[in-house]
Amino acid sequence: MVSQPLLAVALLIGLFLGGPAARAEDGVSADALLIGMVNAQSGPAAGLGLGMAAGAQAYFARINAAGGVNGRKISLIVRDDAYEPARSAALTEALINTTKVFALLGYVGTPTSRAALPLAREAQVPFLFPFTGAEFLRTPVKLWAFNVRASYFDETEALIEHIHHDLGSQKIALLMQDDSFGEAVKGGIAGALSKRGMGIHSEARILRNSLDVAGAVHSLKLAAPDAIVFVGTYQQLAAAIKLAKANGLTARFFTVSFIGTENFIASAGADGEGVYISQVMPSPHDPSLPIIREYLADIAPADVGYASLEGYIGARVFVEALQTTGAQPTRAELVDALQYLSIDLGGFQVKFSPDNHQGSRAVFLTRIQAGVAVPVKHMQ
Repeated sequence: MVSQPLLAVALLIGLFLGGPAARAEDGVSADALLIGMVNAQSGPAAGLGLGMAAGAQAYFARINAAGGVNGRKISLIVRDDAYEPARSAALTEALINTTKVFALLGYVGTPTSRAALPLAREAQVPFLFPFTGAEFLRTPVKLWAFNVRASYFDETEALIEHIHHDLGSQKIALLMQDDSFGEAVKGGIAGALSKRGMGIHSEARILRNSLDVAGAVHSLKLAAPDAIVFVGTYQQLAAAIKLAKANGLTARFFTVSFIGTENFIASAGADGEGVYISQVMPSPHDPSLPIIREYLADIAPADVGYASLEGYIGARVFVEALQTTGAQPTRAELVDALQYLSIDLGGFQVKFSPDNHQGSRAVFLTRIQAGVAVPVKHMQ
């Protein structure tokens, strides 16, 4: 059932245009439905954007092969923002006003999502399932924005609990990207430490899209922490760990899911051993879960990874909601369908409500061992 506020909007639009059949919704034609995706297809975060696009395309290919949704094939239009906010905003504006997509899906990053979201909200275009755990997308709830993944507050709570409780670390430092992404994760770390009567021991910053990490590593060596929580991209973390080892900095490294696990492993090589990563998706290599068996059947072997699994799950959640909107879908109907969606995808649960647009709070801890992210229950 469509909620009263959205129904009222739909009725007013219909009356103004002379009835519901007078004008199709943007992005909807007789045989196709257009979805836009703007994220890093190049640059130091490219592995995340490429993975998100590959996963979404794999699920849409499955749906399109079966005839689409109500006879419409889903067409995903991908644009490259290189993880730069200004570029993300410009490309988003073009997708909304020129290409006229029905919805936006699978953005990557906090600063880029912060730049794009106001455009989507102003145009009343659904902004769906970005690859970020930033709190501004969650609190307060925004009608046109939905998140599948757990928040950075959820991830940092899990990380700090294990760093402090299981490892007994007292001096926990932060090596962060100097932008809204870094601040988002810092807020979660500070909150989790405060609950335990602690604070951030020391802090060093690096610039977005820069691999110049020497100054930050030197600063942390002087501070001599027990553990370092890293907030940035996989190439930056690989560079930081290599320098840390070369300079005798022995603190363990921890990071959140944005790192892009497979890309980090490939970039860091042997230097990545022992790094802890919080994940917001189950292991993409675990066929004991029905959702993973389905994913592995659809995705190209070279694309298997946490980022593509997140893109795949996001695409599936979108289709699940779209299928309930009827033969002539509208954006308002899609948003309303999502607000009441509760589904088990086969080992991964997603549930939204009008006052909670975060579908999952699941966090899975992993540690790199022999070039593989293995599950961790109690850190060692």
